[in-house]
Amino acid sequence: MREASFVKRNKNKWLLFENALDKKGQVSPDKLSDLYIEVTDDLSYAKTFYPHSNTEVYLNSIASKAHQKIYKTQKESKNRLLTFFKIEFPLLFSHYHKQLLIAFLTFLFFAIVGAYSAANDGDFVRLILGDAYVNTTLENIEKGDPMAVYKKMEEGNMFILITLNNIKVAMTAFVFGMLFSVGTLFIMMRNGIMLGSFLYFFYEKGLLWESSRTIWIHGTIEISVIIIAGCAGLVLGNGLLFPKTYTRLESFKRSFKAGLKIMVSTIPFFIVAGFLEGFVTRHTEMPDWLALAIILISLTAVLYYYVLYPIKLTKQHKLK
Repeated sequence: MREASFVKRNKNKWLLFENALDKKGQVSPDKLSDLYIEVTDDLSYAKTFYPHSNTEVYLNSIASKAHQKIYKTQKESKNRLLTFFKIEFPLLFSHYHKQLLIAFLTFLFFAIVGAYSAANDGDFVRLILGDAYVNTTLENIEKGDPMAVYKKMEEGNMFILITLNNIKVAMTAFVFGMLFSVGTLFIMMRNGIMLGSFLYFFYEKGLLWESSRTIWIHGTIEISVIIIAGCAGLVLGNGLLFPKTYTRLESFKRSFKAGLKIMVSTIPFFIVAGFLEGFVTRHTEMPDWLALAIILISLTAVLYYYVLYPIKLTKQHKLK
């Protein structure tokens, strides 16, 4: 939709809101709150489709003014958080599917490289996963419980440690984007090789199915979100590599902000992945159908929120 049509469609609502803020109109508190949400939604839309326009400047000014008046305690509105996850972030992320695809293909390629290397070099798995892990897993296989490594730590402690570790890996993938994207691609390479060699190790022992149904309970979200963090790193790195019409510093600031929003979006997913690994994965006796259901639900949630929903929402907003 053209900017002029967008303004014409919404200007009466904006004027009503502005007048209410200036106490020139009688609007109930509930109505004012609803208008504030709508204006912030319109601001997110304007930032996406009309960046640096007069419309964006105007909406940003009245939204900021409203925030100061409505939320004097400086507490962020719950609706603002909902707006971020429901509208602002998906509209933003729809512009970065190319970077997401690059991160995914890089990870997949090196996962295949990891599996191939493990198949052709007997010591490769030990080099990548470490002697301690390999020896412990071999002992567990002999005992008839190859996935026992997920049962050693107490559930709560494991949940916390795994979640923090996953966030650390993701933040590394993001921050390394400052190395002109090469650092992020290196993190994708390293984690891809680890996954590929890990899966081949169990395949060689005739345990590919048992290991897969277990690790992908938490790994579906965990690996997916690491790839999304890789996308954030590429967004950051590309801001340095391709500043376009901006100065390199301004381009870096904008790309850092966009990448940081991508990272914020992953926090709920990392918490879920940590919970699954800490409390659910350890139950290796669960039936196959239940494990598969968890894996499919996890995969569907990630694909919908990061791929399908942003495309759908962007199309809806273009038709407004």
